[in-house]
Amino acid sequence: MPAPRVIEENGLQRRAALRMMLAVGAVAIVAGCATSTTTLPPAGMAISKTPLVGKFVWRDLMTDDPALVKPFYAGLFGWEYEERIAHGRPYTLVKSGGQYIGGIAKATRQVPDQPNSQWLSFLSVADVDKAEQQTRAAGGKVLLTAFDLPKLGRAAVVLDPQGAPLGLIRASFGDPADAPQPSLHSFLWTEELVSDPHAAAQFYAALAGYEVIPQVDGERPYLLLKRDRNRAAIMRTPIEGMPPRWLVSVRVADPVVSAQRAKQLGGKVLVAPHPDVRDGTVALIADPSGALIALQKWK
Repeated sequence: MPAPRVIEENGLQRRAALRMMLAVGAVAIVAGCATSTTTLPPAGMAISKTPLVGKFVWRDLMTDDPALVKPFYAGLFGWEYEERIAHGRPYTLVKSGGQYIGGIAKATRQVPDQPNSQWLSFLSVADVDKAEQQTRAAGGKVLLTAFDLPKLGRAAVVLDPQGAPLGLIRASFGDPADAPQPSLHSFLWTEELVSDPHAAAQFYAALAGYEVIPQVDGERPYLLLKRDRNRAAIMRTPIEGMPPRWLVSVRVADPVVSAQRAKQLGGKVLVAPHPDVRDGTVALIADPSGALIALQKWK
């Protein structure tokens, strides 16, 4: 997969800043979820009759400049926002096509001239406390230990054994039901980009009961994580020096047009659509605050 060379500077400082950002931002995130509406689940949200363990059920953008990124995503995807106050901190709910899909929380920059903005995905697990213990035992770290959320359930934030940030959640009212197909401009897919995909897949198979299905993406191994249906995937990071992460993608009609639009709105195109990369159906961009997100056409 062709990609620009990225040089990671001040790695230790950056990782320390990341831990601080996640621990602080996640409090606003999960608290914001709990206060998002007067009733839970939100009106119009279909809920599965059984927990959908292994599904990524919520995404949040933690950024040091919410005012900068909101117009960007509104212009790119047509997202709408609802403002909330969670534990005294501003929290923005994101809606696409009238449905709640995620949120935005402010994360204070810890290292000058180094953006720390990124998307954090929350994975549905059967037992948050057990999942936290499994993460520790496998060599991961806990950034925010398991805690109760009023009206919502229980959550935690961890670094998995590869070092990728991850939210763990067990919602008391259930998980969002699977839609027949993903809506345009909503979250489509979640991929972990790591240095050791096979070790990561082994960890998540134990954590969430996934079946690991090896595929090939160009010349790279591509490991699908399946539980009831394909839920996510793991691959070797295509960008040299990029920290491990769970990368989220948004469904778009045309990744070429959307990538051009992202650039016009102040974002950066890191990997432009290319025929040799998934038949030109995907682009990798950074929003104006530096958070990475993929644009993907769903066949």
